[in-house]
Amino acid sequence: MALDTSPDPATTALVLIEYQNDFTSEGGVLHDAVAPVMRSTGMLEKTKNVAGAARAAGVTVMHAPITFAEGYREISSHPYGILRGVVDGKAFVKGAWGAAIVDDLAPQTGDIVVEGKRGLDTFASTNLDFILRSKGIRTIALGGFLTNCCVESTMRSGYENGYRVITLSDCMAATSIEAHDNALRFDFPMFSVPVTAEEFVAVLR
Repeated sequence: MALDTSPDPATTALVLIEYQNDFTSEGGVLHDAVAPVMRSTGMLEKTKNVAGAARAAGVTVMHAPITFAEGYREISSHPYGILRGVVDGKAFVKGAWGAAIVDDLAPQTGDIVVEGKRGLDTFASTNLDFILRSKGIRTIALGGFLTNCCVESTMRSGYENGYRVITLSDCMAATSIEAHDNALRFDFPMFSVPVTAEEFVAVLR
């Protein structure tokens, strides 16, 4: 799906969701689960290129890591679903290597780190919406983990909140090729404009 109009960099934000070592890097708690899709899309290098192009064009670059205090007392004492896996694996503990943003995408001067993400939807437990509105942002471009979980949840809320949502189809990964592809095929076109990293960078020039 092509962009009908090029985004205005001054009113666009690139939101990078959970590019953290527990997903991105060898030794990360959840890395083995997402590594096949990461390899198939080349997402890290493509996201690095997108972030560089976005900064050069004047797009606001935002990072949305998820972190928990040791013991996970911020969430239910009986988590289930994806958060059960996070707790059982002791992933994304604040201050630990696994929770750190991967070096290749470390925040640069002028970037914004969104704090307080404790669940799937980046809008739900953070001040993301406040930051976007205070900066006059009208378009958000999303990449990250997991395609069919946190990225999709954030995409849907962005759509509901009135933003123009662009999803970077090869800058995200899920725990299986099937889950990744199904989300992109059936869900993403309903709530966003899915484009490749190359397509997005091309319209920023």
